[in-house]
Amino acid sequence: MRVLIFANGDVADVGWIRPYLQTCLSPPPLIIAANGGTRHLWALGVYPHLLIGDADSLPPVLTEWLAQGGTQIRHAPVEKDETDLELALLHAAAQNAGEIWVFGAFGGRIDQTLGNIFLLAHPALMGRRITLFSQHQRLWLIGAADGVVSVNGRIGDTLSLIPCGADVRVRATTGLAWPLQDAVLTFGPARGLSNRLTAAVATIEVANGRLICVHTQQSWQR
Repeated sequence: MRVLIFANGDVADVGWIRPYLQTCLSPPPLIIAANGGTRHLWALGVYPHLLIGDADSLPPVLTEWLAQGGTQIRHAPVEKDETDLELALLHAAAQNAGEIWVFGAFGGRIDQTLGNIFLLAHPALMGRRITLFSQHQRLWLIGAADGVVSVNGRIGDTLSLIPCGADVRVRATTGLAWPLQDAVLTFGPARGLSNRLTAAVATIEVANGRLICVHTQQSWQR
């Protein structure tokens, strides 16, 4: 089962999300709103199956809309140790989700964006296939247990490999402009940033440690 989670980050235009919704119609995914992420689903005209968070803080127009759609609400207090996205991810893991896609995890406060990214390293989420999406980028975590990981893209796309919390030994990569062979990416220095795909499919194999992988489409330029 695939689970789609909508967080309360910045999404200027939700139109880019529609193709992702269309690719997972059969079987239909479980859709979860992490409280304020409801506004993105409202803009898409798609009712979530479940809302997790303090629904009382939502504007009346959204609470009425959720009631019309029969959305189940799992209330969580405002004052708590976990974020709404964290609770949504833990719920998805408890449903034994095969794959989890997260939209709206970026933008706004830097601390919240960083917190959302590092949730991928949550002990209770180890081994889960979780991807965070923005309009032109996707981000996920890989480790030695994942074996050889393929990255599908286009020649010229950017791929950044960022150590997560400690040094990472990369056994091998293919399809990248600057290949890594039995190389250590040290936590802190920016060596792994802005590599480039030289093939439609690149591969990464981690020997030990964990890497945050950020795939940026060539269409996004700055």
